[in-house]
Amino acid sequence: MKKIFVINGGQHFAHSGGKFNKTVSNWDKDFFTLENGFKLKYTDINEDYNLAEEVEKFVWADVIIYHTPVWWFGLPYKFKQYLDTVFTAGHRKGIYYSDGRKLENPEINYGTGGSLHGRNYMLTTTWNAPETAFTLPDEFFNETSVDDGVMFGFHRMNAFTGMKKLDGFHFHDLEKNATPERIENYERAYKNHLEQTFSETLAITEIQ
Repeated sequence: MKKIFVINGGQHFAHSGGKFNKTVSNWDKDFFTLENGFKLKYTDINEDYNLAEEVEKFVWADVIIYHTPVWWFGLPYKFKQYLDTVFTAGHRKGIYYSDGRKLENPEINYGTGGSLHGRNYMLTTTWNAPETAFTLPDEFFNETSVDDGVMFGFHRMNAFTGMKKLDGFHFHDLEKNATPERIENYERAYKNHLEQTFSETLAITEIQ
């Protein structure tokens, strides 16, 4: 059994109801079942949570899956608060031990003191921006991808803990162009992405 921890970082605020990230989380619940060879734990950052229990979920999991909208080119503030407080609570309790440096040579090895080695994480993001804003010349993001641009710091945060990145999934044009057809196409594409990413676990379950 592979242990999956899903975090829904979609925040309820102003005109945003967090509905799409809730929908994606439900797609996870359809996929990460006991029948498919998975154990699943779940956190919604809009609900009350206990810091020690959240730290335990990170330590328990084989894979952490983050779902977040991108607000003003960063994380929603409640999701950022969740990460700040949970990771701080996880200092020397399973998330990270130190920044990795030694007093005798503090110029090197920064970022190597994580405690989550052997775990993986996967990131999904949701955007109003269309995919072409990242890929076409002269468009807003200067041909810089989500992962190498806006979410670069997020990926380094996870590397700091010792986790390795799995290929993520980015959902685009979900405000001005969130048609039922687009949502249906994204559901098929995302579930196919999960099948490809976790094909080894599914294959083992089929053999059993």
